Amino acid sequence: MTWLRVLVAIAAAAVLWKLGIAALRAASGGGGMTEHGDPEDVEDLDVFFVCRECGTEYQVTRLGKLQIPRHCGEPKEVVRRPRAGPAPLDQA
Repeated sequence: MTWLRVLVAIAAAAVLWKLGIAALRAASGGGGMTEHGDPEDVEDLDVFFVCRECGTEYQVTRLGKLQIPRHCGEPKEVVRRPRAGPAPLDQA
């Protein structure tokens, strides 16, 4: 009878493990990457994600799945800056 209890305990642990992993995936917003097509090059738009808390900036160069980074836990502000023109040439 002891082997039956061990077998039931192992089966129960496996079921609890599966349920726990499923609950964590659901709470984190999904279990994997979903396909949204090819990433789009947007480097010419001059868009940045800026953290007002720590000062970190990310320039958006390719846009795929829209997910704003939260490296320090603070939400990022979307900032669009005017493109800098070409540097003037020195004429001497």
